[in-house]
Amino acid sequence: MPFKIVIPARYASTRLPGKPLLDIAGKPMIEHVYDRANESHASEVIIATDDQRIEKVAKDFGATVCMTRSDHASGTDRLAEVASLMRFEEEDIIINVQGDEPCLPASLINQVADDMLLHPGADIATLYRSIDQEKHVFDPNVVKVIMDVQGYALYFSRAPIPWMRDHFNQQSTLPPELPHYRHLGLYGYRASFLKHYTDLSPCVLEQEESLEQLRALYHGKKIHLTAAKVDPGHGVDTQQDLDDVRQLISQ
Repeated sequence: MPFKIVIPARYASTRLPGKPLLDIAGKPMIEHVYDRANESHASEVIIATDDQRIEKVAKDFGATVCMTRSDHASGTDRLAEVASLMRFEEEDIIINVQGDEPCLPASLINQVADDMLLHPGADIATLYRSIDQEKHVFDPNVVKVIMDVQGYALYFSRAPIPWMRDHFNQQSTLPPELPHYRHLGLYGYRASFLKHYTDLSPCVLEQEESLEQLRALYHGKKIHLTAAKVDPGHGVDTQQDLDDVRQLISQ
């Protein structure tokens, strides 16, 4: 079954203003992301933005652009507007590819789309990887996830989960006998979910953890996860990330 990709792209990044238009090896970052998306099996790739500078650049390299409002609280809210404006069918599958992932393997996009097809009861599909470094378990910038036996999310947190009471009360090292999992922010949605997402009221869990996926869990929606089959590549959040990606792609 074909699927669509939407790439949200905002100009007003706090740490890297104008991030989607920053040059990487002679092309704007957003074009690299667009190229990765087109390497997947998607039937359509759309760039969603609220900025006319991004719109112009994207149209210049041949992308379809959907202009959205500038007051969205999250990327999911922006996708919900795109689903409405583009009149997606209820059964359509939409993959959200972030506009700052110029190295994202297309195979991971396909993996998330396939997982949506394999789990018709899931409203959302996404990915995880095992954590093998202690510092990442305790790093609040690394989002952790725990799942049930079928791979559906029980909870996401910036804190170490599960909290191993007897072990962590004694020491802050990572025990080998219990794996911890890192959530990767590549999402697949059903259009039927997106069209009703804005009807879901924000919850205190989402606000305190600053994790929008907790709103879906709070309202009883199902999020299925699979282990990423390949490394997700290097995203760009900071100037150091940008320097690293420029060097990687230039090579």
